[in-house]
Amino acid sequence: MKRGKIDIISLGCSKNLVDSEHLLRQLQAAGYTVEHDPERVNGETVIVNTCGFIADAQQESIDTILQLGEMKRRHHIGRLIVMGCLAERFRAELVDELPEVDRFYGKFDWRGILDYLGKAYRDDLAAERVLTTPGHYAYLKISEGCNRFCAFCAIPLITGRHHSVPMANLLDEVRYLRDKGVREFNVIAQDLSSYGLDLENRMMLPELVDRIADIDGVDWIRLHYAYPAQFPMELLDVMASRPNVCSYLDIALQHISDKVLTAMRRHIDRQATERLITAMRQRVSGLHLRTTLMVGFPGEGEAEFDELMEWVKQTRFERMGAFAYSEEAGTYAAQHLRDIVPPEEKQRRLDSLMALQEDISMEIQQEKVGRSLRVIVDREEEDCYVGRTEWDSPEVDPEVLIDKSQPLSVGEFATVRVTEALPHELIAIPI
Repeated sequence: MKRGKIDIISLGCSKNLVDSEHLLRQLQAAGYTVEHDPERVNGETVIVNTCGFIADAQQESIDTILQLGEMKRRHHIGRLIVMGCLAERFRAELVDELPEVDRFYGKFDWRGILDYLGKAYRDDLAAERVLTTPGHYAYLKISEGCNRFCAFCAIPLITGRHHSVPMANLLDEVRYLRDKGVREFNVIAQDLSSYGLDLENRMMLPELVDRIADIDGVDWIRLHYAYPAQFPMELLDVMASRPNVCSYLDIALQHISDKVLTAMRRHIDRQATERLITAMRQRVSGLHLRTTLMVGFPGEGEAEFDELMEWVKQTRFERMGAFAYSEEAGTYAAQHLRDIVPPEEKQRRLDSLMALQEDISMEIQQEKVGRSLRVIVDREEEDCYVGRTEWDSPEVDPEVLIDKSQPLSVGEFATVRVTEALPHELIAIPI
């Protein structure tokens, strides 16, 4: 156990990671040595930032806490603190079930953690973070919570209603990160589309992105987790006109059947969804859409699933993920709809959908062979450099494996020619 050292283990989404990075900066300023590496946990205090979104993520959080509890019993670590979404949602139950944890805090109570450690929260450091990503890219969380209340989603139960970070604060954070060497900003929120509604009763996302794009040194801006209903169409003009706004948009559509969309309480139908996708692709050249779809939701029969499959085949998403419906306590679906699709049928549908997308992805990847593309170099491996195009978000999208025929620098941009395509990778040479 290393005295004066605090380890933070961040589980779940990139929004959690941003929270952990802000907390790391506060702890660092309070005089602690801080680290974010689950393979080297030996701190006097260990903080687990948990995920509580779906059952698998909840179980990962519980398993991590139990492993750390065993380390605590063996005196490899000292205090064990649990924070984040799981603690926000199930604190009362966790206190009884996990006595090895010294303290539980919710998703937003960073001051409470510092108070417990005998330190003070510093408001003057609100824009500062200890980056745990490679130094050339970062996530920028612009809002928290959600007002959409989809039938399946527990996010509003955890994070509450939608609240936006003031624009001036975000611009300060971008400048701070830019000065630290960050060149790529991955803008994230549970609902990008609603940014600003709670601040000035208007959709401010287009203005925010435009103003971030004005900041010198911001080379790439990539947008994650827009909501299709009431989408701010002016954003498409910003994306089309600003060269440092990537032609990439992550927008979770969930399904296409009107019957299923209504049951999901998604506030949009098939016709409006298709109009939106058409407008996006017409107005933003080279746009790569990433979406997430769900199978096995109550009311999805064979006809609805077949409709989904045919629509995916026709729409040809450049990037797509999917998951099977999991009933979450407290949601509208758990309270009012019967989860009647058997688990094995959910898995069959999921496998079929992802197999279809694999073929589509391969075809889209092959269209890039012979093209010259701008990439950012993420890392160097023994036999290649690994980079990404503007169409590839870190960790979830394809990578570009670059031949070492010319020396490249990690964190810098390079132009490469694609020589071969795989479903989830491109092979390229530098030019």
